[in-house]
Amino acid sequence: MEILSKLFGSETKVKLLRLFLFNQDAVYSASEIIGRSKSDNKDTKKELVILINSGIIKKKAIVRDIHHKRGKKITIKKIHEIGYYLDQKFPYLQALKNLLIMVSLHANDSLVKKFASVGRIKLFIASGVFIQEWDTRVDLLVVGDDMNLTRLDSVMKSIESEVGKEIIYSAFETADFEYRYGMHDRLIRDILDLPHTTLVDKLGIEDNKML
Repeated sequence: MEILSKLFGSETKVKLLRLFLFNQDAVYSASEIIGRSKSDNKDTKKELVILINSGIIKKKAIVRDIHHKRGKKITIKKIHEIGYYLDQKFPYLQALKNLLIMVSLHANDSLVKKFASVGRIKLFIASGVFIQEWDTRVDLLVVGDDMNLTRLDSVMKSIESEVGKEIIYSAFETADFEYRYGMHDRLIRDILDLPHTTLVDKLGIEDNKML
């Protein structure tokens, strides 16, 4: 993120670029962009103006249905607001996407460290978006003891705000994983058979694959 922030001028701009580049068909309101990127309100609106002026982002009027529930009664209110979306005809779109992926989405020790407070990690496998493989079932497999699932979810949301894309992951306590591994569980088979990078392996999975 530090290198990209220097290149693009701010961390917020990098987060917004990722959000739109990895969700090319989405249209977001300003509040949704702020929430998804976990960025400052003022900085986000400033960077949106810059990206619009650069021709990467466009805006249009949108209408959203807001549901309000009072007792058993549900009312729907239509909200008119401005939506922002990626201009897929921007000439340097693929080059920009490749740069953001190559520089920042690395499967390395720094990724594992983000999960230090989640539990005692026994197996940590990165795939999908982290190794630029788009056909895998999950992006991360996390196995450990005394896993704090609330903390895990919080870490994942933090990574998603940086990456700009929903992270698909599977998490198991060690005993549960070993049972599934021994039973040739289809999900685990797919993870291990498809391209992946193993960053932590205290279970000897890579040395003695049974699947």
